[in-house]
Amino acid sequence: MPQIGKRELELPLIQGGMGIGVSLGGLAGAVAACGAMGVVSAANPGFDEADFDTDPDAANLRALTEQIHRARETSKGRGLIGVNVMVATRQYAQNVRVAVAAGADAIISGAGLPIQLPELAGGSKAALAPIVSSGRAAHTICKLWDRHHAIAPDFVVVEGSEAGGHLGFSRDELLGHLAQPLEGIVADVRDAVAPFAQKHGHAIPVFAAGGVYDGDDAARLMEAWAAGVQVATRFIATPECDASPAYKEQMLAAREEDVVIIDSPVGMPGRALRTPLIQRLLAGEDLSPRRCYHCLRPCNPATAPYCITEALIAAVRGDVDNGLFFCGGNVHRLDRLMGVPQLIAQILPRREVAP
Repeated sequence: MPQIGKRELELPLIQGGMGIGVSLGGLAGAVAACGAMGVVSAANPGFDEADFDTDPDAANLRALTEQIHRARETSKGRGLIGVNVMVATRQYAQNVRVAVAAGADAIISGAGLPIQLPELAGGSKAALAPIVSSGRAAHTICKLWDRHHAIAPDFVVVEGSEAGGHLGFSRDELLGHLAQPLEGIVADVRDAVAPFAQKHGHAIPVFAAGGVYDGDDAARLMEAWAAGVQVATRFIATPECDASPAYKEQMLAAREEDVVIIDSPVGMPGRALRTPLIQRLLAGEDLSPRRCYHCLRPCNPATAPYCITEALIAAVRGDVDNGLFFCGGNVHRLDRLMGVPQLIAQILPRREVAP
């Protein structure tokens, strides 16, 4: 069992954070109830709040607290509750502080280097983990955390090129499949964090993410020295997922040729389904944002080709025409809904999974 801070994770599995509104308290709590780590996404969790259009900041912080508490209640005291907080968001610092105050067991942070995370977590009991795509990034984060805060990460998530959403790879790497295999990145990250684990006297478990689909994938990666795996897209096709039925149906209907690499409004490449929204963007249609929700720091609404918040909200509500559906590289393999306990048993077939 991987050691996560001062807690043991019963099952070596993390459910990846998916926003907007895809992994909230319902899904995260169901995953934790099986003994794994369920993760609430801090990406605009207040999108359904009455005041979201007028005061998105307040709506998001209130909803994040509520969703963490919901996950905790649903978990029935098992597993761990994590929160995924993207560095690139304007509410990054506030989200971390709120997640800690609400009792999150872990803060997982990517979409940038989470250099300030230890300071923002304020010496709390929450385990802290960066998401990285290379050994170099892992070394940089460990070095800075060690120098400025005298700590090392409690665990690390290594995201490979088959992951969904915003990715830490170039478009050329993604389109040409030139990125290093996930097993190789895991090995590089393991080597990068080893000196810091030794210095600080605790293990730094490395979890492999990106295209993990079944027990064969999990076994292969753990044989390559991963402590466990992080899985996201597969959890969409569960009754417990917080997204709408129409969102899940879109994922279940996806074919391999429907998956494309797109540029988000902030210039980061991402993996998503080819929907009417994507087709209109590729055709050069003007989809300039009508308003700004102040979600991502690098985004300039005056030059952004579309509003990523509006597109993700449309998707989670099942609006296929206007939605942006981020997905992992194996989305085409989804063929049916499966309950969270059954799904986890398929990914970790040699483990005892009980809801």
